[in-house]
Amino acid sequence: MKVIKLDAIDSTNEFLKGLSNKQELENLTVVTAENQTKGKGQMGAVWTSEASKNLTMSILVKDFLSDICQIYNLNIVVSLAVITVLETFKIPDLSIKWPNDIMSYNKKIGGILIENSIKSDGTIISIVGLGLNVNQTNFENLPKASSLAVISTSEFDKEVLLSSIIDQMEKSIVLWKQHPDILWSDYTDKLYKKGIPMPFSGKNNTNFMGIIQGISSVGKLQILLEDDSISEFDIKEIQMLY
Repeated sequence: MKVIKLDAIDSTNEFLKGLSNKQELENLTVVTAENQTKGKGQMGAVWTSEASKNLTMSILVKDFLSDICQIYNLNIVVSLAVITVLETFKIPDLSIKWPNDIMSYNKKIGGILIENSIKSDGTIISIVGLGLNVNQTNFENLPKASSLAVISTSEFDKEVLLSSIIDQMEKSIVLWKQHPDILWSDYTDKLYKKGIPMPFSGKNNTNFMGIIQGISSVGKLQILLEDDSISEFDIKEIQMLY
């Protein structure tokens, strides 16, 4: 595992993407930054993080995806790797808010953004961006956010967390290739608010009630509606109201 440590950068995802376009990098090359000025979240959202307090990293993943229809598989592997590591640090009530927010209780403590590119030979290269709130304690104007330090009332070693997450990702990738059904089941079981009636906002800001059932093979959220039908939604079509 090669780790590139930066003091400050606009985006670790963009840096690693640019580096991989210029030279051949080994699988699971990692870029970390103490301060990220233009971190990215889902659908163009901005990921803000207090300098030097949190874990901000991007990982290059090769030789995992063979078909663009399988891209959600990597979300499952990465999300579960993070959850598994946090469980060893006794972080309570962990879940995954679809598609890839890491939650403890009802607070967001981490987010994952995966960007894929298809090379001319058909191979798929993925850049996995992970932001994990570790030792930050001030979340003013961010009522739905928290950190490991706030939840556990203790500080954490970011280097230990980093190496643990990468090690677990390697193990999860191997497990996926052998028993994808196990990880798929684990991911579904850990879905935030699964099986609980919840309000959602859909297209044209229409609100409705539904119950999360699971995830489709291409990563769409499956929701049981009030008429007893099950509909599938992608990330641009629905938002959970909580």
